[in-house]
Amino acid sequence: MPCSPGLQFGSRYVANPLDAEIFDYLPESVFLRVRNVEAFAGVLALDKWTGNANGRQAVFWRKARDRKYNITFIDQGYCFNAGEWTFPDSPLRGVYSRNHVYAGVSSWSSFEPWLSRIENFDPNVLRQLAEDIPPEWYGGDWEDLEKLTGELVLRRTKVRDLITAFRNSSREPFPQWKA
Repeated sequence: MPCSPGLQFGSRYVANPLDAEIFDYLPESVFLRVRNVEAFAGVLALDKWTGNANGRQAVFWRKARDRKYNITFIDQGYCFNAGEWTFPDSPLRGVYSRNHVYAGVSSWSSFEPWLSRIENFDPNVLRQLAEDIPPEWYGGDWEDLEKLTGELVLRRTKVRDLITAFRNSSREPFPQWKA
């Protein structure tokens, strides 16, 4: 399908491929060399809040001279249950496919500062952000967009329960969790 005229979304590469190595998978043995692995807890909170219906996707990259890798989380396209703008919550939705990324999660403090930011943000900020979205991107149906933002405001209080459901799932993702 050809591009239509008007506003478009574009994103940058996570790193310049001319001076960095980029991988969509790293073996578990290399994870000790990942700089920001704790961010998996933060993006889990985000994915539970936004109803990501897909598995979490990430890329790992490092500049040629670096020994450590960085994580960049990609593909938010299945948040809000893809284009449905619904939230059919399930413990295993929106999680990364390998448990070792969650090995350092030991308590609710592992989800900070992300969880507190979700739970305590000013709902008016979300509404102001929604006003800046081009109408072409949501079909011009302001009532639907208002409904979505209202649901996101309400869901702030559900994120801990959604993480708990994942924690209690058969995957047992947080082996270091201290009650």
